[in-house]
This record gives sequence, structure tokens and C-alpha cells, in this order.
Amino acid sequence: MAFLYKADPVRGAQWAARFAQLAPELPFRIWPDVGDPAAIRYLAAWQPDDLAQTLPNLEIVFSVGAGVDQFDLTRVPEHLPVVRMIEPGIVDGMVEYVSEAVLAVHRDLFDYALQQRERIWKPLPVRTAATRRVGLFGLGMLGTAVLERLRLFGFACAGWSRSPREIEGVQCFAGEATLDAFLARTDVLVCLLPLTDATRGLLGKRVFDALPMGASLVHVGRGPQLVTTDLLDALERGQVRNAVLDVTDPEPLPVSHPLWDHPRVRITPHVASATQPDTAVDAVLDNLRRHRAGGPMRGTIDRTRGY
Repeated sequence: MAFLYKADPVRGAQWAARFAQLAPELPFRIWPDVGDPAAIRYLAAWQPDDLAQTLPNLEIVFSVGAGVDQFDLTRVPEHLPVVRMIEPGIVDGMVEYVSEAVLAVHRDLFDYALQQRERIWKPLPVRTAATRRVGLFGLGMLGTAVLERLRLFGFACAGWSRSPREIEGVQCFAGEATLDAFLARTDVLVCLLPLTDATRGLLGKRVFDALPMGASLVHVGRGPQLVTTDLLDALERGQVRNAVLDVTDPEPLPVSHPLWDHPRVRITPHVASATQPDTAVDAVLDNLRRHRAGGPMRGTIDRTRGY
């Protein structure tokens, strides 16, 4: 019985050290050093490709990331559970990134950066957080944690999801019928939705035009959810005032892409959050204990939904 890791080898070495400390009885291998394929029971990967089909005794496929949209699930046998990463390092990183981005928009830091380039000293009116309405697309683990932090600053918070949710102090919207009402009350839109057929291309003209004039976007979901030409048009019209993009399509953007030079767009290279090796291994080992005890694992995806 062995565990196979197929992702960044530097992080893999950190995983190996943590496994040696906490689960020395479980041999840990880093791809392509598979050893005996029949011995591999557990696989952790960013993209397993066809590997899951070549390991005859595989029991679980773990994603090393918070999502599984990078997986081609047709290449993972149907009987195998696929488990996304749920660990505090991912949550903390996302809370930090989104909080900073929302605060940067709220405190007019885009405007002050433009003024600094022109050597203009001009104070702008300061709005209280209570007058700034933040809306989150996606009320899963990450979205809920982000909203809890933003509420502490006093922002008027709302969230939208496909199915109904209740979160204390947050106005919750659910389903397509409520989308326009959610967008109409949102000054800063944060996208934390997983990438599915339903969310691909969601951030386009229809959504931007339903926001109040001059709203801002913080996009930390997945690149293909954003229609770049529609965003550029909305920025040109002033419908969207600022955009913070941690994800793009493609990644990285071509050097000639107009988003690079837009004065009201900030781009980071998909770094909003990342798994932390120690806590990621702790989460995986906890799920292995649950699996061996016959209980449910945290983060097991519903293949019909893709998350």
C-alpha cells in the first residue's frame, strides 16, 4: 500500500517530509517514481491525466487544489471518489487576498495610483464601509470565510449561489431568478464560483450591465468564467470602474494582451491562495482515516456538478 503524489515536485518533497513524520507506515512516492503500480492506493495530483487508469488498486484521487476543474473526469474511473482539497491554508490565503482587493477598491487606491503617476495630490471623499455593498458569487467554503471577514470591516455583504443558503449577517440570493436583484445591489462583485459549464463565460456583458454604474470586479474564480472583451468594453464605458484579476484565460496572458496595460486593471498570476504543504497533508491524512473507518470524506465531489 502506497501514496503517489503528482504535482509540483518541490511541494512534493515537503509532503514527503510531513508524511514521514505523521504516517511513516505509508510509503510515499513522487511521480514519475511510481514503483509497483499495484501498490498505489492513493493518488494526489493537480492533473492526474490517464494515471488513474493505470493503477489497478487505486482507491481515491485527491486534488492538490481547492477545485477539480483542471481534471478531465472522463479519464478518472467512475468508481473512484475524487476529493478536492479543504485545508485552512487555502482558506486563509483567499480571505487575505480578497479582503485586500476589496479594500483597495473601497479606499480608491486605483484612483490614487493614477494620481500618483501624474503627481496629483487630491484627496477623494472617504466612504464608510457600511455604504459599500459587496456581493460574492459562490457561497462555498471559501466564499463563506471571505464574507465573515468582510463583515468585520462593516461592509454590506450579500452572496449568490445556485441553491439556497443562510449565512448570519449576509443577504443570500439563490437561483437564476434572483440574479438581477443580487447584481443591482452590488458595488464590488467578487467571483469565487467553481468552473462548470454553467459558469463558463458568466462574467460577461449580461452580468456587467446589471451591476450599478461604476461597480468593480474582483475575480478569483477561474479564467474561462470571464469574457475579456466584454470586460474591456465595460471598462471603456465606465460600467465597470476597476478590476482585480487573479485568473485569466489563457494563463499566462500573451504579452500583447490589452489587459496588461489597462490603468484600471490589476493582474496577479493565479496566486490568491495556495495549499500549504503541512496543513494539506494533515487534511489528506484525516480523510484517509475517515475512508478507512468507512465514513464520508471532506471534499468529495459530485461528478454531476463538477465540484
